[in-house]
Amino acid sequence: MDMIECSHIFKIYKSGDIETHALKNISFTISEGEFVAIMGPSGSGKSTLMHILGCLDTPTSGHYCLDGKDVSALSDDMLADIRMQKIGFVFQSFNLLPRTTVLRNVMLPLIYAGRPKQERENEARRALRDSAFPEDFWNHHSNQLSGGMMQRVAIARALVNNPSIVLADEPTGNLDTKTGEIVLDSFQRLHRDQGHTIILITHEQYVAEHGERIIHIRDGNIIKDEKVKRRRAANNHVSN
Repeated sequence: MDMIECSHIFKIYKSGDIETHALKNISFTISEGEFVAIMGPSGSGKSTLMHILGCLDTPTSGHYCLDGKDVSALSDDMLADIRMQKIGFVFQSFNLLPRTTVLRNVMLPLIYAGRPKQERENEARRALRDSAFPEDFWNHHSNQLSGGMMQRVAIARALVNNPSIVLADEPTGNLDTKTGEIVLDSFQRLHRDQGHTIILITHEQYVAEHGERIIHIRDGNIIKDEKVKRRRAANNHVSN
């Protein structure tokens, strides 16, 4: 089943008489349960595509269907509802509240959604377990954690609403190579063991190869869409 269908998407930015064509006739599908990397250099259009996939922006023309619903031209309020219900975001900069506990950071989307307190706590605990975050640190403040642990808290926060897709934008960009591998292994476990649909935005080949498929984008065009020939095995260890 196709969870995502992009059909002939164009994105044009205008500044006076100048037009910038960020995306040019982009078409592809992503099936439920796939782990897909979208890879390209700076200025390739991958960030623009990420914003459209994450319902943070809409295409100038073309259609974007998420879970069978065309969301291409919805209002900002409707897009916000879809983001809350269907998409979990993981960003390069973590975006955690520094003097707030791990558990409360993970609960934040549920607080904004008005969910009852006990339900918020139960779902946050589930998400932290799903992301293999050690329970001994649940009551630590996020500014007491290493970068790798903060990113795993961000992954748990992305999972707390049971989203249709997890969208990760350069999630290892602020991490050293070893810590980045641990975070990427977490995404692989979520995909392999729990069947999550994951879209990973990156400019690095070795990061993209943690997925099972790579969509290469350059100058606003998809230049290659390929299966990863040999998936990298997720490590069994988890670092604190």
